[in-house]
Amino acid sequence: MGRLSQPNAGAVILALAVLAFVVVAVTAPIGAVLVVENAETGERYVAEPVNDGSTVALEYTHSVEKSRVYDEYRVDGRTLVNTRMEFESYGWGLPARVNVTTVNGTFVYDPAEPITELDELFVSPGRIANHTLIVDERQYDFVAVTEGNDVRVHIERRSLLERIL
Repeated sequence: MGRLSQPNAGAVILALAVLAFVVVAVTAPIGAVLVVENAETGERYVAEPVNDGSTVALEYTHSVEKSRVYDEYRVDGRTLVNTRMEFESYGWGLPARVNVTTVNGTFVYDPAEPITELDELFVSPGRIANHTLIVDERQYDFVAVTEGNDVRVHIERRSLLERIL
């Protein structure tokens, strides 16, 4: 009668090592994505690839002052770091007690240290404010994309598997 061969221990260890490598390689974070989702339902409106150092900005018309406001953030890992603000007049919610420069009639707050680091940002895009989302050089009509719904903006790390799917 024939003898059943037992698997070679070295081959089993090698197979397990390869399997472990594949699992880690496929599930390890390889990139970041800026996600804009409905604040209540989680429905995704935007999932835009970003890198550390990418610029994310909101540009809109101030509801009371009726003047342009530009809020700029830098992607730093999983956070959005508020690095710059431009506004044409002082009004509610705008920095009134900080040093600003004036460039072509626009107040610019460009601090040496970041203003705020956020894990998430909640926005209520509005037609009157005409919110625009700018990711690096790509612009989105924020009101049209979100249908005017309140949104949560945040950074997610994506694995190779998630990127493939």
